Amino acid sequence: MTVLSTKPTTAWAEVDDQGRLILPPEVARQYGLNPGSKVRLDEGTNFVRMHRPVTHLTKVYIEPTVACNLDCITCFRNAWDQPIGRMTEETFERIFAGLKELDPIPSVYFGGIGEPLFHQKTIEWIRRIKRDLGVKVELITNGTTLTERKTRELIDAGLDILWVSLDGATPEGFADVRLGAELPVIIENLRRLFKMRGPGHFPKPEIGVAFVAMKRNINDLPKIIKLGHTFGARYYSVSNVQPATPEIQEDRLYLRTMRNIAYLPSPVLPKLSLPKMDFNDDTVAALTEAFNSGVNISFAGNNWGGANDVCNFVESGTMSIAWTGEVSPCWPLMHTHTSYLHGKPRLSHKHVVGNVRENSLEEIWLDPEYLAYRERLHNFIFAPCTFCGGCDLSEENVEDCLGNDIAPVCGGCLWAQGIIQCP
Repeated sequence: MTVLSTKPTTAWAEVDDQGRLILPPEVARQYGLNPGSKVRLDEGTNFVRMHRPVTHLTKVYIEPTVACNLDCITCFRNAWDQPIGRMTEETFERIFAGLKELDPIPSVYFGGIGEPLFHQKTIEWIRRIKRDLGVKVELITNGTTLTERKTRELIDAGLDILWVSLDGATPEGFADVRLGAELPVIIENLRRLFKMRGPGHFPKPEIGVAFVAMKRNINDLPKIIKLGHTFGARYYSVSNVQPATPEIQEDRLYLRTMRNIAYLPSPVLPKLSLPKMDFNDDTVAALTEAFNSGVNISFAGNNWGGANDVCNFVESGTMSIAWTGEVSPCWPLMHTHTSYLHGKPRLSHKHVVGNVRENSLEEIWLDPEYLAYRERLHNFIFAPCTFCGGCDLSEENVEDCLGNDIAPVCGGCLWAQGIIQCP
């Protein structure tokens, strides 16, 4: 008999008389552990980490459009020359049919480079996915177009989580980043959404705040959290900025982070284990110095230097679909774009593994070449582009100094180093 733990995030497995580990059926289904699945295991101190199979698709990112009404200083669109377009209904129908065929059906996230609500069909597509497929649906928006009518439509469509990008807590600071937007208008829109939702402990859609941290706005983060309380925010996702222009390089908050060995666990370095404690005027100076001391640090049992050389898009079983129908392994590879690494421009070429207009989602996801790509990333040796300062090879994602020449190479990916994250 399977015994479930009283802890909400813990379940018990059993070992049969042949030494095989028997997982609870609900756990096996949640992580795509079907008969014959290959599962990677990593051994740690007093634990074994099991990775989901590369065959398990959990989330599909859909980009309705790359059009937007703002001119944010952090956007890739400031440094690219690509057409502005919108997803056709035919392309979405291919996506919808593909989702319907999958078992289990993955969750869906509407986002990408543009503003999803700039596409007149986005809310209708959300409604169809919720009504006919019944899976979790999220959407990220800049919040400028959340009129009362559109807010009601999103609520009625059944949207589960609405993420809003807020990169400043004052009108002046916000306008400094998100050119063309007014913070008071967006806050008013979110408070109206908060009031219009139905009753209950967790009315839908839940509200999340996405904050891009820079020198110019990091002191606004506590204020953002307080501001979020006024419109019922339940989630806060903080990311560093990826400079799309030379000027934004000066706003980075991770110059030392990329080179500090404390963030790169090594078996040859001393280990410092810290307990939970207050972060206040009494501790901040000492803890800051400890964090920058060049040793391996664990905080309350968790490795401070985690998320190194890990593709979370592959680890979590996601795919990204651009407005053209082209499928990529992750958001950063949906479009060719330029960013800056150690003061030098880095051209990241898009990587397309298929197109929904030509093949189903399942055919693309289980394509042998795409499967091999995901397996390769599980064991990929990342070049130290973010650590060493970069050479000529780091100026594109085509090849690297370790001999990887199957594009794209991911040594310069800031997502893989835990520096940038998506909600």
